[in-house]
Amino acid sequence: MAANRGLLLLLLSVAALAGVASAAAASFISDGVLQAGAGSTNGRRLLQAKKDCPMDFEFKNYTGIISRCKGPKYPPKECCGALKEFACPYKDYINDLNTKCADTMFSYINIYGKYPPGLFASECRDDKKGLSCDGVPQQDSASGGQRAQSSSFALIGLMCGLVVLLFH
Repeated sequence: MAANRGLLLLLLSVAALAGVASAAAASFISDGVLQAGAGSTNGRRLLQAKKDCPMDFEFKNYTGIISRCKGPKYPPKECCGALKEFACPYKDYINDLNTKCADTMFSYINIYGKYPPGLFASECRDDKKGLSCDGVPQQDSASGGQRAQSSSFALIGLMCGLVVLLFH
């Protein structure tokens, strides 16, 4: 019985650490995503089937990008700032290169904004990792990812409470 409780405690501890680690994930839009938005692909990615994006980008509000990022000069400060404000709340989705999220998001941005190919990839980069989301305000209705993350914390809390009950 004690061995089973020890194993259960170990498993719950690992689950809790995994939840904390996912919460501390990097806060940036990866360079690979920006390149995907530019339409570049590499041979290996062409052979891999991508999953559909769980986030629906079709009906998002693109007004912030379109109103601030205007041609013919497309000022980098305004365009990249608008891209960050729009995309950073969805960074967990668009950084997943196994899904079509980045492609879908950039497709709608380009449809609504009529931007030249590769505009954001060539203009927007904070460092070698990509576009930093640090300091970008998160929208209240940002993403299911934030709701999923908070519900995973609730689940971890519930599991910890159950462990406490088991050991009393």
